[in-house]
Amino acid sequence: MALQCGIVGLPNVGKSTLFNALTSGKALAANYPFATKDPNVGVITVPDERLDKLAELVDPQRIVPTTVEIVDIAGLIKGASQGEGLGNQFLSHIREVDAVAHVVRCFEDENVVHVEGK
Repeated sequence: MALQCGIVGLPNVGKSTLFNALTSGKALAANYPFATKDPNVGVITVPDERLDKLAELVDPQRIVPTTVEIVDIAGLIKGASQGEGLGNQFLSHIREVDAVAHVVRCFEDENVVHVEGK
């Protein structure tokens, strides 16, 4: 079973863009809140030079590299703990992952919608 890493953060901070970059996926990355409602899931292979060296020594029948399952979880908004937005769904999705990568908006761009209108 692969490690599962959930990508979380406010809507429109680049979670789906990061997901697409990591997985070569085609998840919708749109300029409006909640473009992602159901999680996007992709699997990436973790490159490891040591695996090839071990294979040379042992000569296995097959080589199986480790993988990480990346889960693009819908954005979380203020009030989600009271069930606003996709709060309850968010909690059920985040409960299923082993690790969390929090994407933070560190830019200002009037062309990219901010969930709080700032």
